Amino acid sequence: MTTHTPSTDTTPFRNPWVIGWIGLLATVLGVNLVMVYLAFATNPGLVNADYYERGQDYEKTLLSRRARHPSWTMQSDIPADLRVDEPQAIRFFLVDKAGQPLDPESVTFYAYRPSDAARDFMLPMTREGQGRYVARAGFPLVGVWDTLIAVRSGEDEYSLSERVNVGGR
Repeated sequence: MTTHTPSTDTTPFRNPWVIGWIGLLATVLGVNLVMVYLAFATNPGLVNADYYERGQDYEKTLLSRRARHPSWTMQSDIPADLRVDEPQAIRFFLVDKAGQPLDPESVTFYAYRPSDAARDFMLPMTREGQGRYVARAGFPLVGVWDTLIAVRSGEDEYSLSERVNVGGR
């Protein structure tokens, strides 16, 4: 009669289920470490340094701006077929509530890249005629851009924003 003696090797690392769970845990931790590294390495820096101070009196500032708003009609003319590195004319029209053209102190065109603040740019718009302004803008990258046309009149600034898509060549 033969007797079977149980194996004395009871280490859990020989079990394929334990090895699988350890591998899964190592994979999840590795992916998380890579994501943390990428978050710091590719930070576009789109957060304002003084965000708390700017938000303190947001409601009061908004209400005072609405009370002073001049009821202007602002309209932009941004071409729909924008192409990378091909400057095109961006036009802006400004009239008062009676429909008369206006000439404020300054008009500026801003282009913001949502994913990369280093590519943001601004251009002063030149007067093309009474109440009409133009700037020639060439976008350096393909993709989505947020544009803003800011009108400064005295201490007040009014703006018109639009999201545009820039295509390849």
